[in-house]
Amino acid sequence: MHPAEIGKILSKPIVLSEKAWAKLHTRLAQDNHNSVMLIREKMKVVLGFTVRRHRTWADDANFGKYSIETICLDFYNEPKRTMFLLKYSEFLDNSDKVDLRDS
Repeated sequence: MHPAEIGKILSKPIVLSEKAWAKLHTRLAQDNHNSVMLIREKMKVVLGFTVRRHRTWADDANFGKYSIETICLDFYNEPKRTMFLLKYSEFLDNSDKVDLRDS
């Protein structure tokens, strides 16, 4: 990796619903040490991403305004992103209508 790319997000984040993130987080906790899941910088080094919560507001004629909270996985290492997608793709099912940005 080029020194100028260190600390730079390399691609679009993977966006998950909170439900999908809960399942994925459980699996990641089984596969990795507790410190990887608890220390942001260690997660970035070991798994290649950091977790970011994002809230958007939607407006519905029947319900009014409401917030939708999603979890974004920001990747800093393209090979680790590819390996993550291969290993954990079964946990990325967002059947509750949150987009998975995969490119």
